[in-house]
Amino acid sequence: MTLPSEVDVAIIGAGAAGLGAARALENSGLSVVVLEARRRVGGRAHTIMAAPDITFDLGCGWLHSGDKNSFVQIAGQLDFEIDKTRPPWREQSFDIGFPPRERADFIEALDAFYDRAEEAAKSGRDNAASEYLEPGNRWNPMIDAISTYVNGSELDRVSILDMEAYEDTEINWRVRRGYGALMEAYGALCPVALDCEVKRIDHSGKRVRIETSQGRLSADKVIVTIPTNLIASEALRFHPELPAKIDAARGLPLGLADKVMLALDGPEALPKDGNLRGATMRTAMGGYHLRPFGQGCIEGFFGGRFARELEDAGDGALAAQGIDEIAALLGNDFRRKLKPLSESRWAHDPFAQGSYSHALPGHAGKRAVLAAPVDGRLFFAGEATSPNFFSTAHGARDSGERAAREVLASVAGE
Repeated sequence: MTLPSEVDVAIIGAGAAGLGAARALENSGLSVVVLEARRRVGGRAHTIMAAPDITFDLGCGWLHSGDKNSFVQIAGQLDFEIDKTRPPWREQSFDIGFPPRERADFIEALDAFYDRAEEAAKSGRDNAASEYLEPGNRWNPMIDAISTYVNGSELDRVSILDMEAYEDTEINWRVRRGYGALMEAYGALCPVALDCEVKRIDHSGKRVRIETSQGRLSADKVIVTIPTNLIASEALRFHPELPAKIDAARGLPLGLADKVMLALDGPEALPKDGNLRGATMRTAMGGYHLRPFGQGCIEGFFGGRFARELEDAGDGALAAQGIDEIAALLGNDFRRKLKPLSESRWAHDPFAQGSYSHALPGHAGKRAVLAAPVDGRLFFAGEATSPNFFSTAHGARDSGERAAREVLASVAGE
């Protein structure tokens, strides 16, 4: 849409939070515009066709806590099929490199770590989660690897209180046509100005003035939904400055989780929705979902510092690592059966600079600080502001709806 000169409510960012806010304000009688720097909606949810018959979610792909996930109902309303196949994350196809006895030993160590962490969190002290690893346990590197997938970061940078605040019902489903595709359909009717990067928000006057790459506009209320890394680096500037928001964002950095999609020749040799781990004794390893949805492909997943190293190594590094690890498990002949199709690079995405937030040790309380409105005119949403469903698309969407309610309450009180 064409950029208006003034609106009642401007929403910064057309990811799940921004779209959730816009949809919540649809019948409010207020004029609304969503300002999106990218040339698409969805933010860190983005589905592509990696090949004519292979759907690939570059960003979020799982409906976490499916029994409490607001996108499940939305998917039903928009006629998107939900796949309720159980995730293969605790399995190892063919028992290759990770036999059942070792898997059971690892799961016991992982569960014991979570039990210690849960007990430690009751003290209220916000330490690094790594402090609750059992000294010398052989599985510590792999437990850390799990953290790089779950938190986007190793445990030494994860707040124990924040980790315990996350609500996981252990029900995880998928969207057959892609989570990003669902997000695009959800936002189809929203008033979005694409390719419109917001650079400055001036809230010094009676109305809020917004400077964008397409020009200026003013608004009575503004909902900010951009990722924490952009607030922390002041890619978006506020006038007057908001030091508490910048400090909160710096305590809630985005970790990194990247994916690679590999086409598979002769897929019938591998099980549908199987799983492989690239290694079991180190943190720097990939996890591999074999034939997701029965497609002829393998989806690789990398997290934390290792993902950053692979991104920094340049295009194709994730695919090369994935092929090396799969060939080491299934045999060198498998190399000729694998063809790189696509990979994500979220750390190098200028409008994300990472994947999803975690609280640094000592900063668990910063989610509430980031979420708090300013002067009844600036409101904040995004997965990083969700108290219990941070790092998820539905947590982001629900936070956008929460910010919209705050806007409506503010308008009603004037």
